[in-house]
Amino acid sequence: MTDNQRKPAIRYAEFNDVWEQCKLCEISKSLEYGLNAASKKYDGKNKYLRITDINDETRLFSDYDLTSPDVDLVDVEEYKLCKGEILFVRTGASVGKTYIYRCSDGLVYYAGFLVRAKIKTNYDADFVFQNTLTEGYSRFVRITSQRSGQPGINAQEYGEYLFPIPETEEQSKIGRLFRYLDNLITLHQREYDKALNIKKAMLKKMFPKSGEDRPEIRFKGFTDAWEQRKLGDVIDLCSGKDYKHLSNGSIPVYGTGGYMLSVNEALSYDKDAIGIGRKGTIDNPYVLKAPFWTVDTLFFAIPKDNNDLNCVFAIFQNIDWRKKDESTGVPSLSKIAINQIDILMPGIEEQLQVGRYFKQLNNLITLHQRELKKLQNMKKALLEKMFVQG
Repeated sequence: MTDNQRKPAIRYAEFNDVWEQCKLCEISKSLEYGLNAASKKYDGKNKYLRITDINDETRLFSDYDLTSPDVDLVDVEEYKLCKGEILFVRTGASVGKTYIYRCSDGLVYYAGFLVRAKIKTNYDADFVFQNTLTEGYSRFVRITSQRSGQPGINAQEYGEYLFPIPETEEQSKIGRLFRYLDNLITLHQREYDKALNIKKAMLKKMFPKSGEDRPEIRFKGFTDAWEQRKLGDVIDLCSGKDYKHLSNGSIPVYGTGGYMLSVNEALSYDKDAIGIGRKGTIDNPYVLKAPFWTVDTLFFAIPKDNNDLNCVFAIFQNIDWRKKDESTGVPSLSKIAINQIDILMPGIEEQLQVGRYFKQLNNLITLHQRELKKLQNMKKALLEKMFVQG
């Protein structure tokens, strides 16, 4: 690499030196394999980190299915993780995946299909970890992991990973920046997940259970039983047009995958509706905003008799569409089958309250989803510009 190639495109103003090439083994005290032990039910203190416990996207320690090592822990102190240590997956489809230990993760032991790099104190572990999220590292993993059987990279091979690195102060500034970004991403991920879980719970509690005619939770002032209806009594179900007839224009076109392109205004529909896939995506209804146009792989449902769109949309999300599948191959639905689905409906006033609640919840989910995507894109761009790709 030339001197110019060993400088990042974006960097802090006070730094101008070229980055030096180094190997992972040169900046690590050791590269060690993990504990070969089975897992057991989490004991409330000692956590066991396996390949599947590292979230593929966030690279955080997932706490959804905590376990503990099924061994006498007195004999395995050397497998306990400490600050500044990075783990590398060494085999299988996830080879190359990495994780950096945070003190907030608690008492953690690492399992045998992982390699631990103990980064020397005069190097910034956060910088090294972020380097494993770059395209240069991905290229190293693709080349090095090739085997006649399943892919793999052993500790010695990881030690040979060669990458450019700046002086310690610049490493630290870059490491702090990306740690801050990761914290923001984690915050929005948690808020997004929390809102999704609230919605999932409320869809169960704010609509009557099977065999009942009143929900467990409802707004004050409503006590009447919900009325059993056929879906066809509540909505007008319409078919989309042949996608081959699309032409350029200003009106959005929707298919089973969502927004596709734009067509002439003359072909548009002027009411909000709910899209339902005819095949494959039958279990993924979504709101279409007027004016719109749809293709023939999609039904669109328009509430009639002043029924509230947002309440009807919440009801759609409570329907087990897969159980309505009429096919023997790709899951599919007909207009007749959809119209015959039995549902329970509250009165108009309660519909409005329920619909407004779920609309606000959906808006909150969308907000965190957008912020999360924006931060993830920002991080991706900075990883390309603030690191020298080895």
